[in-house]
Amino acid sequence: MTENYGHTIENLEIYQVSLKISALAWEIYKKLPNNFQYHIGNQFLDAADSIGANISEGYGRFHFKESINFNNYARGSATETSFWTSRLLERNLIIESDFNELSQLIKTLTMKINAYNNYLRKKAKN
Repeated sequence: MTENYGHTIENLEIYQVSLKISALAWEIYKKLPNNFQYHIGNQFLDAADSIGANISEGYGRFHFKESINFNNYARGSATETSFWTSRLLERNLIIESDFNELSQLIKTLTMKINAYNNYLRKKAKN
């Protein structure tokens, strides 16, 4: 359990949403045919897992500006995950309900990252 300013990362909303994205991506990945797991699946899964990894790394940084930077990397990984999710749907490799759920989680995460970064910017000024 990582502590930061008396809080734990497990309580951070963007981290919680990133875990949901990662878990859903894993379930989608496991259903892909083997030949698609190797090509599109690995890139999709790496992008999804990178979201939480970047949030974690940023959370562990000492300076607010560094945390914001890693949150921005996480947001970029979320956008990449969205790209691969669209490709999976387009190629009939994912069911529409999984696509919709993942897309909504990514949209929610992006808004929460923006709000959290704004909060960190205000903290950095004080």
